[in-house]
Amino acid sequence: MAHRIIWSFVFLLIVIGIGRGWRRLGSVLKNRRTLGILVLAAIAITVNWSTYVYSVSTDQVVDASLGYFINPLVSVALGVVILKESLRRWQWGAVGIATGGVVVIAIGTAAIPAIGLILAFSFGSYGLLKKMAGVDAISGLTVETMVLFPVAAVVLALAELQGSAAFVVDGVGITILLLLLGPITAIPLLAYVGGANRLPLSTLGIMQYATPTILLILGITYFAETVTGLEWIGFGLIWTALAVLSVDALRHRRRPNPADALEIGQIA
Repeated sequence: MAHRIIWSFVFLLIVIGIGRGWRRLGSVLKNRRTLGILVLAAIAITVNWSTYVYSVSTDQVVDASLGYFINPLVSVALGVVILKESLRRWQWGAVGIATGGVVVIAIGTAAIPAIGLILAFSFGSYGLLKKMAGVDAISGLTVETMVLFPVAAVVLALAELQGSAAFVVDGVGITILLLLLGPITAIPLLAYVGGANRLPLSTLGIMQYATPTILLILGITYFAETVTGLEWIGFGLIWTALAVLSVDALRHRRRPNPADALEIGQIA
């Protein structure tokens, strides 16, 4: 996590330097309201990233996929509760079906799917805060990683003092992988923002389901996790809800606004 924050910040500074975006970044830093919202966004994305790293480290990838499957529906629900947005009939139906799916999964595992819910609500909150901030993706993520940079630096310094640091010590391969965490985090976001200007919002919404689908496949195959019958039923309900949401989006298709890019984007 610390390496991801530090090298993302360094990479984004390079991107801003190449694109001459210093003035835009400066205007964001001068706006107290925007800066406060981005600090909250930084906390939300830290919770999301940390939970995701934990889920992979403890072989709970299927639970992580659940979080990213229900994330679009959580975003819809947050829009209703926080922004007082109104839902169409099909959207209400999708939220209801997905809620039923989560309940079925909880019954099937005899536990609340905490990882999935934390991932969904943390990233949903992050998207909401980004929408409220109303800044471009590069400046926003730069400010967020800048806010987190001191904490990450302290964590790495303590690791060095305790002799538990992997950077350099564990060889060239690990060092390169850690350095690549910066562009690996930022490049997909930049590519997404570019696509947001060229593709319908409904198309982008459907494409986001690729991430949790890949996670689910990896969880079952590579990580050899088991999925119970009730869990499959729960996932089926959630997929049905997503299908309903996608069909509704296609029926009300519109061209995307670049400012909406992070509302659907996946950064985790």
